[in-house]
Amino acid sequence: MAAGIAEIIILCLIADWAFRRIRIPGLIGMLLVGVILGPYVLGYLDPDLLAIGPDLRLIALIVILLRVGFELSRSTLHRIGARALLLAFIPATIEGAAITLAGPWLLGLSWLESAVLGSVLAAVSPAVVVPSMIRFIKERRGATKAIPSMVMAAASVDDVYVIVAHTAILGAYVGRQVNVVMQIAGIPISLMLGIAVGMAAGIVLYRLFDRFNPRATKRVLIVIALSILLVRLQHVMADILPFAGLVSAMAIGFIILEKREHMAHELSAKLAKTWVFAEIILFSMVGAQVNIGIAWRAGAMGAAIIGLGLLARGIGVGLCLLGSRLNLKERLFVAVACSPKATVQAAIGSAPLLAMRSAGMDTGPGELILAIAVLSIILTAPTGAWAINALGRRILEIGPESEHQAYDAAVESNPEA
Repeated sequence: MAAGIAEIIILCLIADWAFRRIRIPGLIGMLLVGVILGPYVLGYLDPDLLAIGPDLRLIALIVILLRVGFELSRSTLHRIGARALLLAFIPATIEGAAITLAGPWLLGLSWLESAVLGSVLAAVSPAVVVPSMIRFIKERRGATKAIPSMVMAAASVDDVYVIVAHTAILGAYVGRQVNVVMQIAGIPISLMLGIAVGMAAGIVLYRLFDRFNPRATKRVLIVIALSILLVRLQHVMADILPFAGLVSAMAIGFIILEKREHMAHELSAKLAKTWVFAEIILFSMVGAQVNIGIAWRAGAMGAAIIGLGLLARGIGVGLCLLGSRLNLKERLFVAVACSPKATVQAAIGSAPLLAMRSAGMDTGPGELILAIAVLSIILTAPTGAWAINALGRRILEIGPESEHQAYDAAVESNPEA
């Protein structure tokens, strides 16, 4: 298995370089490496490596959400909090509902299978969105209205919301005793409890780091390990109390940034390096799950349902930004920035297939859902990454250097806001 990981790393780095040379996100190259080496093409990957794929994908998701926490300050969240929460819930809900309604008509799925597909496709990709927003924040683009921070926060909470909803819907589909209404109603509780636990963990961590002063690399390992344990706690408590472990991971970064800003930036830089490996594993492993035949047959109708979902999401973003200080071009940028699919689709796209296989059910719908999840990555990740960069540099104005200056500038430009 070690040799297999080494081969994947080398091939994915080569693919990443080659695709970036032609201005396509490297993650598409990594995805194709997994497809080619996977069991449906060459069958070259070690089965043991495929078996631990879900755990590896979860770690990759934790890394990117930790980076979000280390980049969101309290003053920024105070200004964008309400709007970011709207963007986290409403567009994903509208997109998921649209796909659920269209699935039986376009794909021949049942209503519940369409709902599972909607819960897979409805999430925004932190892997595409977060690095771009962090770059814009460092360049101070959109700083006056905190647009990059708003998009980054919304995308991250959106992911947690969609994953919780996906777990409930998939559980109902495979026959587990799941009360979907109670699961959805428990989302606010799970988010608040996740924030509280994460902040408490963050306080403990920065105090321990102050006392024992471990090297930054060890600090990052401790933070990642604790975040994994918090996600594990989420699964242990699933039948007792709703708890969002991924939100806890974000909250750890947030509290360390609030209390020890220099330490937070140092840890964020280390996580950016860790993401290089996590990204390779994430996208190569999901590519290995793709059945090319099913993906080919899903092509036109799959693309149609993805496009319908994106249209519904765009409408949701527009509704969330009604009454905001953003002009029409800035609202267009937010809609585009909330469109790429990659990380969550890679992390949970194969979950329905695995659940159906474990339950002894027909795996055809699961293969179709996975194929469309991968198709959504291929269609939206490169175009989304390109559009975010192009529109961001044209639309987002470079604002004042500090957040307080940005806030003052925003008030001056719109005293009634």
